[in-house]
Amino acid sequence: MNTKENIETRRSTKHFNPERVMPKEDLAELIRLTKLAPSSFNMQNYRLLVVRDKELRKKIRAAAWDQAHVTDASVLFIMCADLNAYDANPEEYWGHAPEEVQNILGPMIKPFYEGNDELIRDEANRSTALAGMTLMLAARELGYDSCPMIGFDKDAVSKLVNLPEGMMLGFMIPVGEQIKAAWARGPRLPDEKVLIYDQF
Repeated sequence: MNTKENIETRRSTKHFNPERVMPKEDLAELIRLTKLAPSSFNMQNYRLLVVRDKELRKKIRAAAWDQAHVTDASVLFIMCADLNAYDANPEEYWGHAPEEVQNILGPMIKPFYEGNDELIRDEANRSTALAGMTLMLAARELGYDSCPMIGFDKDAVSKLVNLPEGMMLGFMIPVGEQIKAAWARGPRLPDEKVLIYDQF
């Protein structure tokens, strides 16, 4: 497939083959591709929680309105973010760059975010969303389907996965082999409702 086909054929799949095991090589490649998602200042503040434990998945399913795709998909990703990523050593993000670039961007990160909780949380949401979309398109390329989910009790799931202080839980993405076609795609809103040039 190419990018256009992946975008056009990606659907939110609800019915997965519970017998399909994702090979380690596929999982590793899916993670590698997901990590190519863009992030502000290259902070890579998204965190990919990969849930494969069957008993834990059953508990998460119970906290997700008993939706079967939580347990039936090959892998359950929980998209999280480190809210303190801005405070890390900037060399982690820019150590590869020329020294003049490091000297400009590195010192900018902390003062840009520090004390601005709304911006930090907005950035966490942006990064998890970008990584999540990258993950879903990469899954299509590898022959898998997926379903972004917000239909769950976030507090209950946070407890089940021992979400650390300073981490944000965004959404979940089950990935696996589709066994029943997704519902027909709804019509897209007309351009005049979603498209604006220059100014509102």
